[in-house]
Amino acid sequence: MECIYIPKISYREFSESIHRKVGEKRIPLNGSIEVTLRCNLRCLHCYCSYNSQKKELSYKDFCRIFDEIADMGCLWLLITGGEPLLREDFLKIYTYAKKKGFIITLFTNATLLTPSIVDCLKDYPPFAVEVTLYGITKSTYEKITRIPGSFNRCIEGIHLLLERKIPLRLKTVVMNLNKHELFKIKRFAENLGVEFRFDPLINPKLDGSKEPCKLRISPQEVIELDLMDKKRKEAWEEFCKKFPSPINSEWLYSCSAGRTSFHIDPYGDLSICIIERFHTYNLLKGTFKEGWETFIPEKILSLKKDNRYECNRCQLRDLCDRCPGWSQLEAGNPQEVVDYLCQIAHLRAKVFGFGRERKEVGKNEKERKEILLQTSDKRS
Repeated sequence: MECIYIPKISYREFSESIHRKVGEKRIPLNGSIEVTLRCNLRCLHCYCSYNSQKKELSYKDFCRIFDEIADMGCLWLLITGGEPLLREDFLKIYTYAKKKGFIITLFTNATLLTPSIVDCLKDYPPFAVEVTLYGITKSTYEKITRIPGSFNRCIEGIHLLLERKIPLRLKTVVMNLNKHELFKIKRFAENLGVEFRFDPLINPKLDGSKEPCKLRISPQEVIELDLMDKKRKEAWEEFCKKFPSPINSEWLYSCSAGRTSFHIDPYGDLSICIIERFHTYNLLKGTFKEGWETFIPEKILSLKKDNRYECNRCQLRDLCDRCPGWSQLEAGNPQEVVDYLCQIAHLRAKVFGFGRERKEVGKNEKERKEILLQTSDKRS
């Protein structure tokens, strides 16, 4: 019998192929689930708002939800918190999800990892464990986490994962407290042989508090990081080449949220993404199928843009990190401007040459740096 040849493709090709094929069918491929909002750290920039009065989902609740989302076609699952390992039944929750066949990514601060927990992860391997490293020194890390001893425990957790050969990624949130250590953190990750990424954007807390926003680096510093990091620089250059004009859509929510992705909080509230929690459907009162097929299309995806708002007419909207959820958190209206993100988008357009700004910039680094200097001078 002749063997059938199955060509080998990369994980990225596999993922992109599936997303292309199911995009218009509204299959909930990607889910994120917070198993708790409790945390053993007290990070200054954290967006979570823990409510001790609300009861978290039980192990049985999570099992039912995992069954339901699997039946609906969910393949990729992010398990996050808070700090997931604070749940005494975390390993039971995790292994049940793993046995359902999900491609699981786990977010953890690594400070609570033990040999027995990591042994379980080795037996039931996640696609990746992502750990946020806020600094390369104890003083910087603990200035952000506000918990003495947390730096050493994080580093110990990272080495535990590496010793057991658990797929690991390191990342950081860039803020004015740790920006001076960013590239040292990156070198640390490279020396360990693990992937590294950083995010320079900080949003308000889910309860509307803008305290975390005080930690933001300036728009100019964000663009400087774009230029200094090879991957980010190439990605923005490619984007500006491929999409010289914005994609037009009449819908307020025009991204993948609610179309191929969803979020569930520790109390069973289903929303379209981790930041947009103003429209929720509680899974203790109904099924995921009902929430996905009825509530989300009728209550969220049916909302249309109002072109009286500046952002909806802006030619740089596809270059901007603003979304309705972020606008609601920061400006109190899902269609309002977020000034910080607007400044970044306009500066990025000038530096990388996007849309009407394309003619303002040449290809060489000198011109790009001059634009940054000029903008910085105007705002100082």
